[in-house]
Amino acid sequence: MKYKIAPSILSADFARLKNEIEAVKEAGADLIHIDVMDGHFVPNLTIGPPVVASVRKVTDLPLDVHLMIEVPDRFLRAFADAGADILTVHVEACPHLHRTIEIIRSLGKSVGVALNPATPLHFLEPILEEIDLVLIMSVDPGFSGQYFIPNTLKRIEAARKMLDSVKRKIDLEVDGGISEKNIKSVADRGANIFVAGSAIFGQSDYRDIIKRFRAALDES
Repeated sequence: MKYKIAPSILSADFARLKNEIEAVKEAGADLIHIDVMDGHFVPNLTIGPPVVASVRKVTDLPLDVHLMIEVPDRFLRAFADAGADILTVHVEACPHLHRTIEIIRSLGKSVGVALNPATPLHFLEPILEEIDLVLIMSVDPGFSGQYFIPNTLKRIEAARKMLDSVKRKIDLEVDGGISEKNIKSVADRGANIFVAGSAIFGQSDYRDIIKRFRAALDES
């Protein structure tokens, strides 16, 4: 699978959001990761469909919308209409996960399912044939700038084996604490999409850090 870099705008300068998005695209980003938080499922509050719609107007990169919200079914159509390409929901927030997946699919969007660091991977087993992406959280969700949880490497490796057991392509995305120092280890365990917020937007040269990410991934 091709490696993809997904800058998270949670760490971008929202006063200059259009410029920030254009800059990471020029720097070589493959996706724009949008963290949606409701202040209930996670202890932070971020953005809603209007911001996603605004981002859609200024880029043709795929929008990877990560819904860290309770009862996501209520908002799936709104985010789909706003321009999301991928809608990722949390296992922990979806008591009727099959139904949620069906709604996303009916909206014509790619289906992502996320798991928090303490959530067992076996929750993926019933829905492996129905999804396009698994997002493994390598920090407890809610805030940018956290440190990567080391045990996540074992989870990524186990998740990759699960995904490879089905006869369809499923992306494995990792979010939280991704850096130039650990991105190769994460890739070696089977991840192919890497979300990075402060590791990119906290740098003065976006092109340089994304180039360094790709150089680390190319190491033998």
